[in-house]
Parts: sequence; C-alpha cells; structure tokens
Amino acid sequence: MDNNQGKEAARHFTLTDDIFRYPGMDVYSQMTVIVLKCFSSEANVPDLVDIAKLGRMNLKQATKAMQNLVEMKIISQKMFRRLVGDFQDDRLSWAAKGLLAFCKEHPKIDLTDLLDLSSESGEDESSIRKALTELHQYGYLDEYPVWSQIAN
Repeated sequence: MDNNQGKEAARHFTLTDDIFRYPGMDVYSQMTVIVLKCFSSEANVPDLVDIAKLGRMNLKQATKAMQNLVEMKIISQKMFRRLVGDFQDDRLSWAAKGLLAFCKEHPKIDLTDLLDLSSESGEDESSIRKALTELHQYGYLDEYPVWSQIAN
C-alpha cells in the first residue's frame, strides 16, 4: 500500500477527555470507549470479539467493561445486549437467564400463571421474584411491559 492509500485508510476521530473524568472507569472501560468512538454509528459497531481484540483485552474483560459502561450510562442496555448477548451477562443468575428465556417465549403471561408454572420447576415465589428483580434491574424487561409490571 502506497502512502496515499494509507492516508485514505486512516480514520480520524475526536475523543474528548471525558473518559478520564469518570472515577469508576477502569482502563478496559476506557479502551472500550475509544474503540467504540472509532466507529461512525451504532449500526457500524464491531462485535464483542473485535472490541476485545482492538482494545487489547480478553472477552471477559471486554464484557465487564461493557457492563461498567452500561452502569455509568455511557452506552445503552440495548447496545450491550446486542454486542454481548442476553446469556453472556454474568450479572444475571442462571435462574434469571432461564426466566428470560421463558419470558421471550411467553411475553404476555401474568403473575398467577407464572407462579402456577413455577410450581413445576420447584421454585418458590420469592426466587421467581428475585430473578424478575435481576432482569428488571439490568434492563432486560424494558421490552416486556407485562413482565416489568410483575417485577415491580
């Protein structure tokens, strides 16, 4: 590649010093922000493997960095879910992940039906409510208003 082609391929972007102003932001979160800022739109964002590679970290570190950025409200839960996936989020218990899978299959179930079905699994009402609370806390029920209402 000659010098002119190299100049055309180089991307220029502006990064403010905001990433250094967040007291809880670790270096992996900072690198993730830098990688994400290199892409022009959400539609053009690389997948998690590429974010990890470009940010010089492993997948676990990239996932944790993404979780931190969601908690700091720097990226959306929707973007996190798109990049990481529902079941790679280690903030969720297995019970919450199972309930999320069930939620996707039955988006309009009510609490009575849910508790009736829970008796088949051996789970009691408090463990179901705990899993619902986890899902609600991390934004997984935003697109399921009936489930979100049950969680509250």
